[in-house]
Amino acid sequence: MKRVMIPVALAGVLTLGACSGMNDTQQRTLSGGAIGAGIGGVAGALTGGCISCGAVIGGAAGAAGGYIYDQTKK
Repeated sequence: MKRVMIPVALAGVLTLGACSGMNDTQQRTLSGGAIGAGIGGVAGALTGGCISCGAVIGGAAGAAGGYIYDQTKK
């Protein structure tokens, strides 16, 4: 389990750190995608399912959620 958590956490930190030169829409979409991918990967690991599938589905749902949130804020 630790072998999965460290790369996921590191990828999330690096991804969120790369948001400095982006506009609000891009930041929220990317952040939502990164958070969703992390949560989806962890959920896949905890349930014994496909970790990469959970990360992909979670990332897509998170990116969509981040974009929708941004459009709602505007």
